[in-house]
Amino acid sequence: MTPTAVFEPIGHESLADAVVAQIEDLIASGILKQGRKLPSERDLAEMLRVSRPKLREALQTLEERGLVVTQHGEGTFVAALTGSAMLPALLALYERHEPAFFDYLEYRREQEGFAARLAARRGTSADKERISEILQENERAWREKDQLASQEADFALHAAIVDASQNATLIHMMASIYELTRKGVFYNREFLKSIDGTGRLLLEQHVELGQAVIDGDEARAEKAAHAHIDFVEESFRFGIERRRREAMAEKRRMLSDYRSASGS
Repeated sequence: MTPTAVFEPIGHESLADAVVAQIEDLIASGILKQGRKLPSERDLAEMLRVSRPKLREALQTLEERGLVVTQHGEGTFVAALTGSAMLPALLALYERHEPAFFDYLEYRREQEGFAARLAARRGTSADKERISEILQENERAWREKDQLASQEADFALHAAIVDASQNATLIHMMASIYELTRKGVFYNREFLKSIDGTGRLLLEQHVELGQAVIDGDEARAEKAAHAHIDFVEESFRFGIERRRREAMAEKRRMLSDYRSASGS
């Protein structure tokens, strides 16, 4: 879908204030997310059918309200509205403190389930078509062993389901969480695949989740979302225990080598 279908022409009696109101509504509803670049000034003025001076006036108002930022030579972008959700010090603490990491998973489990249930209930035909396309991309990436495309399809699916929930607060908050996860702040997807082996289980979980939303089955969608996060948690607990055993085995080996070298 082109941006032309997103922005609606402005009536002559409205002008700058109406431009502001329409873009604010797109941001508030989660259609325009933080970091999203707006169309060029010329294209946007044409879509809205307002003069470029009136458009500049509207964009200035939006910038004064902290909703957009203009980067010279780059364009106008939706501002960072939810930040990074957590300060660097807290993120570093999560990396060192396992209980905090599992608190994050517990939080995400409930939000993912809530989003999936709402998406199954409220998702439009356009939402479901998008989810179906992402599932196809997910399967293609898995077949072709395209790691980058597989990861992007993973994030895209979760984001599409949250978008289909039609809950603006959930959309903005989860977008922030997904961005952190995308950067590997909370966990590395490759680690999950190492537990899974081929990544087939992850694929099957995503297909079940997406299809349940497409089918409009609220209970099944929520259950699939919970099962996916449960798998993530169980995998990391297994991984932590495996690393602990490996560390202990290495210490025993080093002690044995020391004893052999010292002749004791």
